[in-house]
Amino acid sequence: MKIGIFDSGLGGLTILKAITKELPQYNYLYLGDNARVPYGGRSSEVIYQFTREAVDFLFRKGCKLVILACNSASANALRRLQQEDLLHKYPERRVLGIIKPTVEYLQEGWEKRIGIVGTYATVDSGAYLREIEKLNAGANVFQQSCPLLVPLIEEDELEGPILQLALKKYLGKLINHKPEVVLLACTHYGLIKREVQKILGPKVAVIDQGELVAKKLKKYLGAHPEIETQLSQNQTRMYYVTDLNFRFVEIAAKFLGEKIKLTKINL
Repeated sequence: MKIGIFDSGLGGLTILKAITKELPQYNYLYLGDNARVPYGGRSSEVIYQFTREAVDFLFRKGCKLVILACNSASANALRRLQQEDLLHKYPERRVLGIIKPTVEYLQEGWEKRIGIVGTYATVDSGAYLREIEKLNAGANVFQQSCPLLVPLIEEDELEGPILQLALKKYLGKLINHKPEVVLLACTHYGLIKREVQKILGPKVAVIDQGELVAKKLKKYLGAHPEIETQLSQNQTRMYYVTDLNFRFVEIAAKFLGEKIKLTKINL
């Protein structure tokens, strides 16, 4: 039994990198649906359908636990997967998202003025607003959708004038609200954290999700031995994508920090 990591593209490799650093002993299978990336501009129903297909694939490949390392999928598909698909088709399997653990982690050092940047789908879903309201009702939350960032990052535009123009456009709106902390609510954004920090300035804390999700997963496995004891511990890694060319291999190496073999599959 493996741990599956799913993302709409290659950004989830930043989550996988952090998880394997924290929990190197387990077997992992990564799936990036880069043939249909980005998910952020799609409807909630389409995101659910795409995510369900990906989770079905990961379960067929022997994953006991699947992490949706995609904020758009976590916001728009997780609840239905847990309440419908798992209940009727996979009662012994588990699917976890990254929104709730992110909010729980941040709650430990909450500020009162919080900025969130993400895709249209993540922002429009209101998922972060709902979770924050549960734990920190007094917070002022300012959200900003950034539809150009995922395509730019997938095109390896990690710095330079094009990225700077997009960041100034989006972050300028947040700066007007004077946030104390800004959450990068898209796994792709971790690769441009330094550029985001430059624009926001040193007084604003910029948080990406890799390390905090890894720590929350470790805690979850410790609290659920019925899951943890079934996971194989051979330290194997497998990487699947729904589209493949030489550029994806290069981008994947930047996300993960090492060269890997990508295998193309159809969902």
